[in-house]
Amino acid sequence: MQGDRFAALRPLLLPVLLIVVALAAFNLRIGNAMVDFEGYRAAGRHAIAAEPLYRASQATDPQSAFDKLPGFAMAMAATTLFSDDTTRVAWYALSWACLVLLLRWSVVTLPERRWSERSLVIVAVVVLAKFYARELTLGQSDLLLAVVLMAGLGALQLEAPRVAASSFAAGVFLNPFAIVLLPWLVASYGFAPGLMACAILGAGLLLPAVFYGWTGNLEQLSDWWHLVTDAAAPHLPGASNVSLTTMWATWVGPGTIAVVLSGVSAILLLAVAATMWRQRKRVLEPDYTEFAFLILIIPLISPRGWDYLLLLGTPAVVCVVDRWRELRTPWRFASGTALAVMGFSLFDLLSHAAYGGLMSWSVVSLCALVVAATLAQLRLRALA
Repeated sequence: MQGDRFAALRPLLLPVLLIVVALAAFNLRIGNAMVDFEGYRAAGRHAIAAEPLYRASQATDPQSAFDKLPGFAMAMAATTLFSDDTTRVAWYALSWACLVLLLRWSVVTLPERRWSERSLVIVAVVVLAKFYARELTLGQSDLLLAVVLMAGLGALQLEAPRVAASSFAAGVFLNPFAIVLLPWLVASYGFAPGLMACAILGAGLLLPAVFYGWTGNLEQLSDWWHLVTDAAAPHLPGASNVSLTTMWATWVGPGTIAVVLSGVSAILLLAVAATMWRQRKRVLEPDYTEFAFLILIIPLISPRGWDYLLLLGTPAVVCVVDRWRELRTPWRFASGTALAVMGFSLFDLLSHAAYGGLMSWSVVSLCALVVAATLAQLRLRALA
């Protein structure tokens, strides 16, 4: 009888454990952090008051600057209706829920899965734990972004491309570089989903005019463009940034050469994505691998690709790990090493200084590139 009761309670053990860990982390450390979330709330207050969202002083600290589109500030205005503690707890709970959904959806949507769901979730957590933890500590919106984009992938697998278009368009307001998914969507499913996405994007870009007026809204969009294209570059080298811009600036020094090399690298990554798409008939369900590749490169092609944005690589990590034993030996070694280096910090095997050294030489960026190349190799061999 006791054994039957324990078996009935076993499914509750993991959720209870997660709740205990989440509450302990919030009370001990995160509750007084979440600086980026406070930035979102401040942007919401500025939007309601029709005040500038992208102040010149933010350029001196690009990592904490509000860099979302004005439509996101409009959405965050709702958080100003409640107390600080209430909104912090609600956002933290939402972030944890998104993390759980991201891990589960990354596994259950993987076609022809070889490994068990539990094994893949454990490996993904080991590899990406630092990025999940940093995301939760800062109160960022990237877990929400990941879930919104994964919902779009799920819609495609359910043959609802217009719903997917809505999800991908919404993702652009959380990170503008999510727009790389829209050409892929149009190429794969036709112009109707593309028109749906354009309509949603247009509505979202126009919505802040309710507070700012037509001219004021255009000014906010112009300020946003200047912030994301100009302000970050002088401050990137040495920061916790995994973008191609920072990688080349680290290796050859900031300047025109680094900008050109980062642009060429981004074009090459998009060319690889196009090549994978052209080979999609070699597999039964091609969407997952192509989607995983595209969202993995978002922090690489974005000049403001801070390291925690690599949590978008969760589907890529799941796919590579699941097919790892079927890769040739050189690719097993390369991808295994890349995943191991990305996961070192889970057990504090590296000091802050050592991890800073990895970042200063863009080693983590290289690891992400190796994972992306492994996805391309899986498609070349018709494994995913």
